[in-house]
Amino acid sequence: MTQTVDFIFDFASPNAYFCHKVLPQIAERTGANFNYIPCLLGGIFKATSNQAPMMAFANVKGKLDYEMLEINRFIAKHGLSDFTFNSHFPVNSLMLIRGAIALNGDEQQSDYIDAGLRLLWEDDKKMDDPEVFVAELSAAGFDGAAILAKTQDPDVKAQLMANTNAAVERGSFGVPTFYVGPEMFFGKDRLGQLEEEILKQQ
Repeated sequence: MTQTVDFIFDFASPNAYFCHKVLPQIAERTGANFNYIPCLLGGIFKATSNQAPMMAFANVKGKLDYEMLEINRFIAKHGLSDFTFNSHFPVNSLMLIRGAIALNGDEQQSDYIDAGLRLLWEDDKKMDDPEVFVAELSAAGFDGAAILAKTQDPDVKAQLMANTNAAVERGSFGVPTFYVGPEMFFGKDRLGQLEEEILKQQ
């Protein structure tokens, strides 16, 4: 039986990028299907009084240096040398994540998510600029102008809010968060445990 794993997702998190790049390997080994649920990380933070690590640990001596060490180890382990820390960080992902909502049920959604992550975390694009948004997505094979227009659709906005609130109600306090049935796993450093749980529940 195919196991469906929910992935609480936002483009704004570099760790979501890292997970996205590794998930196909986990899917191949386990047969699991990963269900991306677009949410607004800023909304999750606000609802849970959470902060990005660079803010939460800013005054903890050595903590951010260690975070970067772990990131570099992950990059080396998985061969993710195309990663570039976005120079516009913290990035505003609102248009991108609404675009993912707008493409829900469309066969292009998966390719859109892949392209959005690449544009932010490999190509260093400022994807909250409408002109950049349209130009870069169009160059990637999408109708950038049409997607931008859909980001203003009230139903898209409402669905993003609903997804975000549901994630918080489920216990999520950040991205990336995964659910295998009722079991929750947070962060790229729990991918090994996530895979073990997928196999356990099969």
